[in-house]
Amino acid sequence: MRPVYDILTRLAWLVLRAIALFRPKIALFVAGRKRSFSQLAGLSPDRPTLWMHVASLGEYEQGLPILEGLRKAHPRHQVLLTFFSPSGYEVKKDSPLAEVVAYLPMDSLANCRRFLDLVDPRLAIFIKYEIWPNYLSELKKRGVPTLLASARFTKRQLFFKPYGGFMRKSLRAFDHFFVQDENSMALLQHLGLGNVTLGGDSRFDRVLEIAGTDNRLDFMEAFKKGCFTLVAGSSWPRDEALLIPYINAAASDMKFVIAPHEIKGEHIAKIQEALDRGALRYSELDGRDPGDYQVLILDTIGLLNKVYSYGEVAYVGGGFATGLHNTLEPAVHGIPVIIGPQFGDFPEAVDLVDLGGLFPVTDLDGFQRTLAALKGDPALLGRSGQINLEYIRARAGATQRILDHIAQII
Repeated sequence: MRPVYDILTRLAWLVLRAIALFRPKIALFVAGRKRSFSQLAGLSPDRPTLWMHVASLGEYEQGLPILEGLRKAHPRHQVLLTFFSPSGYEVKKDSPLAEVVAYLPMDSLANCRRFLDLVDPRLAIFIKYEIWPNYLSELKKRGVPTLLASARFTKRQLFFKPYGGFMRKSLRAFDHFFVQDENSMALLQHLGLGNVTLGGDSRFDRVLEIAGTDNRLDFMEAFKKGCFTLVAGSSWPRDEALLIPYINAAASDMKFVIAPHEIKGEHIAKIQEALDRGALRYSELDGRDPGDYQVLILDTIGLLNKVYSYGEVAYVGGGFATGLHNTLEPAVHGIPVIIGPQFGDFPEAVDLVDLGGLFPVTDLDGFQRTLAALKGDPALLGRSGQINLEYIRARAGATQRILDHIAQII
Protein backbone atom coordinates (compact mmCIF):
# COMPACT_ATOMS: atom_id res chain seq x y z
CA MET A 1 0.00 0.00 0.00
CA ARG A 2 2.83 2.41 0.76
CA PRO A 3 4.14 2.49 -2.86
CA VAL A 4 0.61 3.35 -4.01
CA TYR A 5 0.38 6.09 -1.38
CA ASP A 6 3.73 7.52 -2.51
CA ILE A 7 2.62 7.59 -6.14
CA LEU A 8 -0.65 9.30 -5.18
CA THR A 9 1.25 11.87 -3.12
CA ARG A 10 3.49 12.75 -6.06
CA LEU A 11 0.48 12.94 -8.40
CA ALA A 12 -1.32 15.21 -5.93
CA TRP A 13 1.68 17.56 -5.94
CA LEU A 14 1.65 17.74 -9.74
CA VAL A 15 -2.09 18.45 -9.76
CA LEU A 16 -1.72 21.14 -7.12
CA ARG A 17 1.03 22.84 -9.12
CA ALA A 18 -1.29 22.97 -12.10
CA ILE A 19 -4.23 24.29 -10.07
CA ALA A 20 -1.93 26.94 -8.55
CA LEU A 21 -1.85 28.69 -11.92
CA PHE A 22 -5.52 29.63 -11.42
CA ARG A 23 -6.13 29.58 -7.66
CA PRO A 24 -4.28 32.12 -5.47
CA LYS A 25 -4.67 30.10 -2.28
CA ILE A 26 -3.23 26.97 -3.91
CA ALA A 27 -0.45 29.13 -5.35
CA LEU A 28 0.53 30.06 -1.79
CA PHE A 29 0.37 26.36 -0.82
CA VAL A 30 2.76 25.43 -3.64
CA ALA A 31 5.14 28.39 -3.50
CA GLY A 32 5.47 28.13 0.28
CA ARG A 33 6.52 24.51 0.10
CA LYS A 34 9.23 25.34 -2.40
CA ARG A 35 10.84 27.45 0.35
CA SER A 36 10.43 24.98 3.21
CA PHE A 37 13.79 23.26 3.08
CA SER A 38 15.75 26.50 2.75
CA GLN A 39 13.84 27.92 5.75
CA LEU A 40 15.03 25.03 7.90
CA ALA A 41 18.52 26.52 7.70
CA GLY A 42 17.26 28.95 10.33
CA LEU A 43 17.48 26.18 12.93
CA SER A 44 20.66 26.09 14.96
CA PRO A 45 22.59 22.79 14.87
CA ASP A 46 23.69 23.49 18.46
CA ARG A 47 20.23 23.51 20.03
CA PRO A 48 17.76 20.59 20.32
CA THR A 49 14.57 21.09 18.32
CA LEU A 50 10.97 20.65 19.38
CA TRP A 51 8.63 20.30 16.40
CA MET A 52 4.92 21.06 16.39
CA HIS A 53 2.76 20.53 13.31
CA VAL A 54 -0.73 21.94 12.82
CA ALA A 55 -3.12 21.95 9.90
CA SER A 56 -4.33 25.52 9.95
CA LEU A 57 -5.20 28.51 12.11
CA GLY A 58 -7.76 26.70 14.26
CA GLU A 59 -5.32 23.94 15.15
CA TYR A 60 -2.62 26.55 15.78
CA GLU A 61 -4.87 28.17 18.38
CA GLN A 62 -5.48 24.72 19.83
CA GLY A 63 -1.77 24.00 20.07
CA LEU A 64 -0.73 27.49 21.19
CA PRO A 65 -1.03 26.89 24.96
CA ILE A 66 1.20 23.82 24.55
CA LEU A 67 3.68 25.82 22.48
CA GLU A 68 3.82 28.59 25.07
CA GLY A 69 4.28 26.03 27.85
CA LEU A 70 7.13 24.34 25.99
CA ARG A 71 8.96 27.67 25.56
CA LYS A 72 8.76 28.35 29.28
CA ALA A 73 9.64 24.84 30.44
CA HIS A 74 12.44 24.18 27.91
CA PRO A 75 14.13 27.52 27.15
CA ARG A 76 17.31 26.00 25.75
CA HIS A 77 15.37 24.17 23.05
CA GLN A 78 14.37 25.74 19.75
CA VAL A 79 10.94 25.35 18.15
CA LEU A 80 9.93 24.50 14.61
CA LEU A 81 6.29 25.17 13.76
CA THR A 82 4.88 23.77 10.52
CA PHE A 83 1.53 24.30 8.81
CA PHE A 84 -0.34 22.40 6.16
CA SER A 85 -2.69 25.19 5.05
CA PRO A 86 -2.01 28.74 3.81
CA SER A 87 -4.83 30.08 5.98
CA GLY A 88 -2.70 29.21 9.01
CA TYR A 89 0.80 29.81 7.74
CA GLU A 90 0.18 33.18 6.09
CA VAL A 91 -1.29 34.56 9.32
CA LYS A 92 1.28 33.13 11.75
CA LYS A 93 4.47 32.94 9.69
CA ASP A 94 6.07 35.62 11.88
CA SER A 95 5.13 34.02 15.19
CA PRO A 96 7.76 34.84 17.83
CA LEU A 97 7.12 31.52 19.54
CA ALA A 98 9.11 29.55 16.96
CA GLU A 99 12.59 29.99 15.56
CA VAL A 100 11.31 28.74 12.21
CA VAL A 101 7.77 28.67 10.81
CA ALA A 102 7.32 26.79 7.54
CA TYR A 103 4.95 24.79 5.40
CA LEU A 104 5.22 21.04 5.90
CA PRO A 105 6.65 19.49 2.70
CA MET A 106 4.39 16.98 1.00
CA ASP A 107 4.33 13.54 2.60
CA SER A 108 6.59 11.74 0.14
CA LEU A 109 9.22 9.39 1.54
CA ALA A 110 12.07 11.46 0.06
CA ASN A 111 10.69 14.69 1.55
CA CYS A 112 10.22 13.10 4.97
CA ARG A 113 13.75 11.76 5.14
CA ARG A 114 15.26 15.04 3.98
CA PHE A 115 13.10 17.04 6.37
CA LEU A 116 13.94 14.91 9.40
CA ASP A 117 17.64 14.82 8.51
CA LEU A 118 17.65 18.63 8.61
CA VAL A 119 15.46 19.07 11.67
CA ASP A 120 16.56 16.13 13.85
CA PRO A 121 13.68 16.72 16.29
CA ARG A 122 13.83 15.60 19.91
CA LEU A 123 10.04 15.63 20.06
CA ALA A 124 7.22 15.81 17.50
CA ILE A 125 3.72 17.00 18.39
CA PHE A 126 0.85 16.75 15.93
CA ILE A 127 -2.38 18.54 16.75
CA LYS A 128 -5.86 17.00 16.48
CA TYR A 129 -6.18 15.36 13.03
CA GLU A 130 -2.75 15.64 11.41
CA ILE A 131 -1.70 12.10 10.56
CA TRP A 132 0.83 11.71 7.75
CA PRO A 133 1.95 8.09 7.20
CA ASN A 134 5.47 8.67 5.83
CA TYR A 135 6.40 11.28 8.42
CA LEU A 136 5.10 9.08 11.22
CA SER A 137 6.88 6.00 9.90
CA GLU A 138 10.20 7.84 9.70
CA LEU A 139 9.77 9.38 13.16
CA LYS A 140 9.18 5.92 14.60
CA LYS A 141 12.23 4.47 12.83
CA ARG A 142 14.37 7.24 14.30
CA GLY A 143 12.98 6.79 17.81
CA VAL A 144 11.59 10.32 18.04
CA PRO A 145 8.89 10.64 20.74
CA THR A 146 5.72 11.56 18.85
CA LEU A 147 2.46 12.76 20.37
CA LEU A 148 -1.01 13.45 19.00
CA ALA A 149 -2.55 16.16 21.17
CA SER A 150 -6.19 17.26 21.56
CA ALA A 151 -7.13 14.43 19.21
CA ARG A 152 -10.66 13.45 18.35
CA PHE A 153 -11.74 10.30 16.52
CA THR A 154 -15.07 9.15 15.11
CA LYS A 155 -16.24 5.89 13.55
CA ARG A 156 -16.57 7.61 10.19
CA GLN A 157 -12.79 8.02 9.87
CA LEU A 158 -10.75 5.76 7.65
CA PHE A 159 -8.84 4.25 10.59
CA PHE A 160 -11.96 2.39 11.70
CA LYS A 161 -13.08 1.08 8.31
CA PRO A 162 -12.35 -2.50 7.16
CA TYR A 163 -10.20 -1.10 4.34
CA GLY A 164 -8.30 1.35 6.55
CA GLY A 165 -5.42 -0.93 7.54
CA PHE A 166 -2.72 1.30 6.06
CA MET A 167 -3.87 4.31 8.06
CA ARG A 168 -4.38 2.21 11.20
CA LYS A 169 -0.74 1.22 10.97
CA SER A 170 0.20 4.90 10.98
CA LEU A 171 -1.52 5.35 14.33
CA ARG A 172 0.88 2.87 15.88
CA ALA A 173 3.74 5.28 15.25
CA PHE A 174 2.48 7.61 17.98
CA ASP A 175 4.04 7.15 21.40
CA HIS A 176 1.03 8.67 23.09
CA PHE A 177 -2.42 10.04 22.31
CA PHE A 178 -4.11 12.80 24.29
CA VAL A 179 -7.75 12.62 23.25
CA GLN A 180 -10.63 15.00 23.82
CA ASP A 181 -13.37 12.56 24.77
CA GLU A 182 -14.19 9.07 25.98
CA ASN A 183 -15.48 7.98 22.58
CA SER A 184 -12.07 8.70 21.01
CA MET A 185 -10.37 6.74 23.77
CA ALA A 186 -12.68 3.77 23.28
CA LEU A 187 -12.12 3.73 19.51
CA LEU A 188 -8.34 3.68 19.93
CA GLN A 189 -8.49 1.03 22.64
CA HIS A 190 -10.64 -1.11 20.36
CA LEU A 191 -7.69 -1.08 17.94
CA GLY A 192 -5.45 -2.33 20.74
CA LEU A 193 -3.87 1.05 21.44
CA GLY A 194 -3.40 1.47 25.19
CA ASN A 195 -1.12 4.51 25.10
CA VAL A 196 -4.09 6.87 25.39
CA THR A 197 -4.91 9.59 27.94
CA LEU A 198 -8.27 11.33 28.23
CA GLY A 199 -6.51 14.68 28.21
CA GLY A 200 -9.26 17.04 27.15
CA ASP A 201 -9.08 19.86 24.64
CA SER A 202 -6.41 22.55 24.91
CA ARG A 203 -8.78 24.99 23.19
CA PHE A 204 -10.46 25.47 26.57
CA ASP A 205 -7.15 26.59 28.04
CA ARG A 206 -6.54 28.88 25.09
CA VAL A 207 -9.85 30.72 25.25
CA LEU A 208 -9.59 31.12 29.02
CA GLU A 209 -6.13 32.61 28.54
CA ILE A 210 -7.49 35.08 25.97
CA ALA A 211 -10.42 36.04 28.18
CA GLY A 212 -8.03 36.72 31.05
CA THR A 213 -5.99 39.27 29.12
CA ASP A 214 -6.74 42.94 28.55
CA ASN A 215 -9.42 42.88 25.86
CA ARG A 216 -10.03 46.62 25.77
CA LEU A 217 -10.27 48.11 22.28
CA ASP A 218 -10.66 51.87 22.01
CA PHE A 219 -12.55 51.70 18.73
CA MET A 220 -15.07 49.28 20.24
CA GLU A 221 -15.58 51.55 23.25
CA ALA A 222 -16.34 54.40 20.86
CA PHE A 223 -18.56 52.24 18.66
CA LYS A 224 -20.65 50.50 21.32
CA LYS A 225 -21.68 53.56 23.36
CA GLY A 226 -23.47 51.36 25.87
CA CYS A 227 -25.83 49.85 23.28
CA PHE A 228 -26.93 46.20 23.19
CA THR A 229 -24.48 44.66 20.73
CA LEU A 230 -24.56 41.52 18.60
CA VAL A 231 -21.14 40.31 17.41
CA ALA A 232 -21.35 37.98 14.40
CA GLY A 233 -18.09 36.13 13.84
CA SER A 234 -16.82 34.06 10.91
CA SER A 235 -19.97 34.62 8.87
CA TRP A 236 -20.56 33.04 5.46
CA PRO A 237 -23.14 34.16 2.87
CA ARG A 238 -25.77 31.81 4.31
CA ASP A 239 -25.27 33.41 7.72
CA GLU A 240 -25.34 36.90 6.28
CA ALA A 241 -28.67 36.07 4.63
CA LEU A 242 -30.07 36.03 8.19
CA LEU A 243 -28.02 38.84 9.65
CA ILE A 244 -28.59 41.51 7.02
CA PRO A 245 -32.42 41.45 6.94
CA TYR A 246 -32.46 41.47 10.73
CA ILE A 247 -30.07 44.43 10.91
CA ASN A 248 -32.05 46.36 8.30
CA ALA A 249 -35.18 46.04 10.43
CA ALA A 250 -33.53 46.49 13.84
CA ALA A 251 -34.12 49.32 16.28
CA SER A 252 -31.59 52.15 16.24
CA ASP A 253 -30.48 51.45 19.82
CA MET A 254 -28.85 48.15 18.82
CA LYS A 255 -25.33 47.79 17.42
CA PHE A 256 -23.85 45.08 15.22
CA VAL A 257 -20.37 43.83 14.42
CA ILE A 258 -19.93 41.55 11.41
CA ALA A 259 -16.64 39.71 11.05
CA PRO A 260 -16.95 37.78 7.75
CA HIS A 261 -14.92 34.65 7.16
CA GLU A 262 -14.06 36.03 3.73
CA ILE A 263 -12.57 39.53 4.01
CA LYS A 264 -11.82 40.20 0.36
CA GLY A 265 -12.91 43.65 -0.78
CA GLU A 266 -15.62 42.49 -3.14
CA HIS A 267 -17.35 40.44 -0.45
CA ILE A 268 -17.20 43.28 2.08
CA ALA A 269 -18.63 45.62 -0.57
CA LYS A 270 -21.58 43.27 -1.12
CA ILE A 271 -22.36 43.30 2.59
CA GLN A 272 -22.21 47.10 2.73
CA GLU A 273 -24.44 47.43 -0.33
CA ALA A 274 -27.05 45.12 1.20
CA LEU A 275 -27.20 47.04 4.48
CA ASP A 276 -29.65 49.92 4.83
CA ARG A 277 -27.97 51.09 8.05
CA GLY A 278 -24.74 53.05 8.33
CA ALA A 279 -21.89 50.56 8.10
CA LEU A 280 -18.22 51.30 8.67
CA ARG A 281 -15.30 49.06 7.79
CA TYR A 282 -12.52 48.63 10.34
CA SER A 283 -10.07 49.67 7.62
CA GLU A 284 -11.91 53.01 7.34
CA LEU A 285 -11.68 53.94 11.03
CA ASP A 286 -9.04 56.67 10.64
CA GLY A 287 -10.60 60.09 10.99
CA ARG A 288 -14.12 58.77 11.63
CA ASP A 289 -16.17 58.38 14.78
CA PRO A 290 -17.32 54.72 14.90
CA GLY A 291 -20.09 55.76 17.29
CA ASP A 292 -21.87 57.41 14.36
CA TYR A 293 -22.47 54.01 12.78
CA GLN A 294 -24.79 51.15 13.67
CA VAL A 295 -22.75 48.43 11.95
CA LEU A 296 -19.02 47.80 12.10
CA ILE A 297 -17.50 45.36 9.60
CA LEU A 298 -14.21 43.77 10.67
CA ASP A 299 -12.31 43.50 7.39
CA THR A 300 -9.23 42.34 9.28
CA ILE A 301 -8.06 39.33 11.26
CA GLY A 302 -6.77 38.91 14.79
CA LEU A 303 -9.29 41.09 16.65
CA LEU A 304 -12.40 38.94 16.83
CA ASN A 305 -11.51 37.28 20.14
CA LYS A 306 -11.35 40.69 21.82
CA VAL A 307 -14.37 42.09 19.99
CA TYR A 308 -16.52 39.24 21.29
CA SER A 309 -16.03 40.64 24.80
CA TYR A 310 -18.13 43.67 23.80
CA GLY A 311 -21.15 41.63 22.77
CA GLU A 312 -24.25 40.90 24.78
CA VAL A 313 -24.92 38.09 22.29
CA ALA A 314 -22.72 36.42 19.69
CA TYR A 315 -23.53 34.71 16.43
CA VAL A 316 -21.00 32.17 15.12
CA GLY A 317 -21.08 31.34 11.43
CA GLY A 318 -20.61 28.17 9.45
CA GLY A 319 -23.54 26.25 10.87
CA PHE A 320 -25.51 26.23 7.63
CA ALA A 321 -23.13 24.13 5.50
CA THR A 322 -19.46 25.04 5.64
CA GLY A 323 -18.69 23.78 9.16
CA LEU A 324 -19.38 25.58 12.42
CA HIS A 325 -16.61 27.89 13.55
CA ASN A 326 -15.26 28.21 17.09
CA THR A 327 -18.10 28.79 19.55
CA LEU A 328 -15.77 28.73 22.55
CA GLU A 329 -14.22 32.09 21.63
CA PRO A 330 -17.40 34.06 22.38
CA ALA A 331 -18.74 31.64 25.00
CA VAL A 332 -15.76 32.22 27.29
CA HIS A 333 -16.85 35.84 27.69
CA GLY A 334 -20.02 34.65 29.41
CA ILE A 335 -22.48 35.51 26.64
CA PRO A 336 -25.06 33.36 24.83
CA VAL A 337 -24.24 32.23 21.30
CA ILE A 338 -26.56 31.74 18.32
CA ILE A 339 -25.56 29.23 15.64
CA GLY A 340 -26.90 27.57 12.50
CA PRO A 341 -28.56 24.13 12.56
CA GLN A 342 -25.60 21.93 11.58
CA PHE A 343 -23.58 21.50 14.76
CA GLY A 344 -23.69 17.75 15.43
CA ASP A 345 -20.01 17.21 14.61
CA PHE A 346 -18.90 19.61 17.35
CA PRO A 347 -19.17 18.04 20.83
CA GLU A 348 -18.95 21.32 22.74
CA ALA A 349 -21.74 22.78 20.62
CA VAL A 350 -23.94 19.72 21.20
CA ASP A 351 -23.30 19.96 24.95
CA LEU A 352 -23.98 23.67 25.15
CA VAL A 353 -27.16 23.47 23.09
CA ASP A 354 -28.42 20.82 25.54
CA LEU A 355 -27.38 22.93 28.52
CA GLY A 356 -28.94 26.12 27.19
CA GLY A 357 -25.93 28.27 26.38
CA LEU A 358 -26.06 27.93 22.59
CA PHE A 359 -29.17 28.55 20.50
CA PRO A 360 -29.47 26.92 17.06
CA VAL A 361 -31.69 28.59 14.46
CA THR A 362 -32.80 27.40 11.04
CA ASP A 363 -34.20 30.55 9.44
CA LEU A 364 -34.73 34.29 9.83
CA ASP A 365 -37.88 33.84 11.88
CA GLY A 366 -36.05 31.65 14.38
CA PHE A 367 -33.18 34.09 14.52
CA GLN A 368 -35.55 36.99 15.24
CA ARG A 369 -37.40 35.08 17.95
CA THR A 370 -34.21 33.93 19.64
CA LEU A 371 -32.69 37.40 19.74
CA ALA A 372 -35.95 38.91 20.94
CA ALA A 373 -36.08 36.39 23.80
CA LEU A 374 -32.50 37.07 24.85
CA LYS A 375 -32.74 40.83 24.49
CA GLY A 376 -36.04 41.00 26.34
CA ASP A 377 -35.12 38.76 29.28
CA PRO A 378 -31.98 39.85 31.21
CA ALA A 379 -32.24 36.76 33.44
CA LEU A 380 -32.15 34.42 30.43
CA LEU A 381 -29.32 36.44 28.90
CA GLY A 382 -27.20 36.20 32.03
CA ARG A 383 -28.03 32.58 32.80
CA SER A 384 -27.21 31.26 29.33
CA GLY A 385 -23.96 33.20 29.23
CA GLN A 386 -22.94 31.83 32.64
CA ILE A 387 -23.66 28.29 31.45
CA ASN A 388 -21.13 28.79 28.66
CA LEU A 389 -18.43 30.19 30.94
CA GLU A 390 -18.82 27.50 33.59
CA TYR A 391 -18.74 24.76 30.95
CA ILE A 392 -15.38 26.02 29.68
CA ARG A 393 -13.88 26.49 33.14
CA ALA A 394 -14.81 22.93 34.08
CA ARG A 395 -12.84 21.55 31.12
CA ALA A 396 -9.58 23.43 31.54
CA GLY A 397 -6.28 21.67 32.22
CA ALA A 398 -5.50 19.71 29.03
CA THR A 399 -2.36 21.73 28.39
CA GLN A 400 -0.79 20.97 31.75
CA ARG A 401 -1.47 17.25 31.39
CA ILE A 402 0.37 17.24 28.06
CA LEU A 403 3.27 19.34 29.38
CA ASP A 404 3.67 17.04 32.40
CA HIS A 405 3.96 14.07 30.04
CA ILE A 406 6.50 15.87 27.84
CA ALA A 407 8.62 16.73 30.88
CA GLN A 408 9.12 13.01 31.48
CA ILE A 409 10.35 12.21 27.97
CA ILE A 410 12.71 15.06 26.97
